[in-house]
Amino acid sequence: MKIDAHQHFWKLARGDYSWLTPELEPLYRDFAPEDLKPILAEAGIDATIAVQAADTEAETEYLLSLADKHDWILGVVGWTDLEAPDAPEKIALMAQHPKLVGFRPMIQDLEEDAWMLQNTLRPALAAMEKHNLTFDALVLPRHLQYLLRFLETYPDLRVVIDHGAKPEIRNGQFEAWASDMRQIASTSQAFCKLSGLATEAAPNWQPKDLSPYIVEILQAFPPGRVLFGSDWPVLNLASTYGAWLAVAQEAAENLGRDIFETPSQKAYPRLNQTTKQEVQL
Repeated sequence: MKIDAHQHFWKLARGDYSWLTPELEPLYRDFAPEDLKPILAEAGIDATIAVQAADTEAETEYLLSLADKHDWILGVVGWTDLEAPDAPEKIALMAQHPKLVGFRPMIQDLEEDAWMLQNTLRPALAAMEKHNLTFDALVLPRHLQYLLRFLETYPDLRVVIDHGAKPEIRNGQFEAWASDMRQIASTSQAFCKLSGLATEAAPNWQPKDLSPYIVEILQAFPPGRVLFGSDWPVLNLASTYGAWLAVAQEAAENLGRDIFETPSQKAYPRLNQTTKQEVQL
């Protein structure tokens, strides 16, 4: 089964996407499963994991409602306030839904770079471990040293790094990011999403601009710990689904790798064991 491990849906009328403004013209409209379905079929993708785009529990409920209606949305990475005193109880309640596979705090938008290391998160993170949920780390290169300490502190918490930690491709920043990613890959069991790189590049990017970063991720993390993701529809700011998929596949094939060789169940074990025959595109 070919799984897109990172994509989004949103409905503007819901009103909790504080980052989504009319200035982001290509994104400032509703994006629903009906919009993505034909794109997946053309690309030969069987199923997806929908990831939150707003830091509200209403967003989590919205995505789970879509997953209930569409078998090919295998899982949802939602949001809840991990600092709240009642976070463990809320996590336990939301984990009753079989398609909730994890939570994603929007670390990239937080003022405190070391936020993930504060002790107030411990009860929530323990609850995530208890319910076999995955922590999606939406981080930037400046967070990677903190993330390394986080992974050392919580070795049993399953962690997925979103978008390869968003390297500054447009500015040609590579060595420091690559060094930190190699250290994380070699000293932890963290997973990494091969996603979101096109939007970190300069406008009119070429495959050669992305290739070193794709290759670095694939060389640092073994096949069992890399997940392909489109980041659709955010991807529309910089590319098309087919173009990004082609660039990722070509770079992987040059290394003798298949970006779909690893089942996402390793990163998100709560995913329904849906077979390819059961997924209806």
